This record gives sequence, structure tokens and C-alpha cells, in this order.
Amino acid sequence: MLSINTTQRYFIYSGLTDMRKGFDSLSGLVREAFKMDPLSGDVFIFLSRTKNKIKLLQFQGDGFAVYYKRLEKGTFEVPKFNSSSTVLLSSQQLLLIMEGIQLSSVKKRPRYEHHFVSKIAMNASVAARC
Repeated sequence: MLSINTTQRYFIYSGLTDMRKGFDSLSGLVREAFKMDPLSGDVFIFLSRTKNKIKLLQFQGDGFAVYYKRLEKGTFEVPKFNSSSTVLLSSQQLLLIMEGIQLSSVKKRPRYEHHFVSKIAMNASVAARC
């Protein structure tokens, strides 16, 4: 079962995808365009030319799962891309895209973010300074 949560990584493909592609073709596209391993457990997102169809591909330990949605009216919003062929999305951004909410209209209020620093990395940086 495909679930959207904050522990997953979500990558959206900037190109357009033929929605006739299946498991093997999409995983080949992940290897070629994303330069990533489709067996990583990450979720890879593909949009159709008309942007009214979306496919999400994920390897779930024992096989691939594909979530496919076609809108009867409207389109999915595509986030702004830089020169990269892929963009890392947050789970919140993916949910907003799936629900049809315009990303540019969403304003996130400031929150505290704790950045974990491992003791090994901290000891290495201290040793490097000495």
C-alpha cells in the first residue's frame, strides 16, 4: 500500500511521461533520468503531457507499487524546476498537488527545525580544527 508520510522522499520528474509506461519502463526512467536506484524505496512521480494524469512508483521491499490517478477535470500543478530533471518534494507539497491546491498560494508559518548533529561528525570537525 502506498502511503504518503514525512519519512519518505518524493522525487518528481520534470519531463513529460507516456502514461502507458508500466513498472519496468518507469523504473528504467528512474535509472536514466533520475540517476537513482528505483529499489531505494523512494517515491518517483511522473505527470502526463496534459498534466491530468499522475503516476507514483515505489519499490516496497518485495515488489513495485504504482499509484495512478486521472482527473476528470483540471490539471495537477507542476512545481517550478531549475536546470535539474528532478525535484525533491516534501510530503506536504505532494499532498497539496494531489488535492489540487495551488502551491504559490500556500504560505507556511515559521516553525522551529532542530538539526541533528551526530557525535561522530562533531568530533571529526573538532579534530580537524586542532
